[in-house]
Amino acid sequence: MSVQEILKQFMDGMKQTGWIEYIAVFAGILSVWYSRKENIMVYPVGLINTIFYIYISIKGQLYGEASVNLYYTIMSVYGWLLWNKKNKQNKPALHVTYSSRKDWTWQLLFFAGIYLAIFTALTFLKKEFAPGALPWADGLASASAFTGMWLMTRKKVESWIWWIITNIASIPLYFVKGYVFTSVYYIVLLILAIAGLIEWRKRAQHES
Repeated sequence: MSVQEILKQFMDGMKQTGWIEYIAVFAGILSVWYSRKENIMVYPVGLINTIFYIYISIKGQLYGEASVNLYYTIMSVYGWLLWNKKNKQNKPALHVTYSSRKDWTWQLLFFAGIYLAIFTALTFLKKEFAPGALPWADGLASASAFTGMWLMTRKKVESWIWWIITNIASIPLYFVKGYVFTSVYYIVLLILAIAGLIEWRKRAQHES
């Protein structure tokens, strides 16, 4: 695909972008900004984004991404409760920290298990029901997102590494499906994720 064809697809995609996708994108950007600032508003704003993207992903036959957003929705409620907990001094009980070696082992096993499950399911769906499915790309974006969200609820610095992987995988994934505005959204999220990683590393060092 030439640069001219990519630009044409981008302009056509922007013209076809619906209001649901616009709201989902802006809510998602705002949610990540709140996350970077360790602000509890990450969760209520994020719920708007995830619920709308469940619909968008199913419509585009991105079933792995749809499962991710359903998971996001559930984990947003869980994370909201967890981040809201206070200690005896009435201060947040949870702080930004690095993953231990044991944490890394668990998150890598978690990622591998989710990836294999989604890849296998989407390979079956591609053959039988959804020829437009992209098992390896959708599986990568989905499994890394599952891992990143799990770690974010626990305020682990490494959550941003998984978000970076998710965003890199999602940029071409949504572009080829015609969701150009969402593809641009993931470019913005990639930049915010890199900034989030830098900021949370500073916070973790301050807490230690």
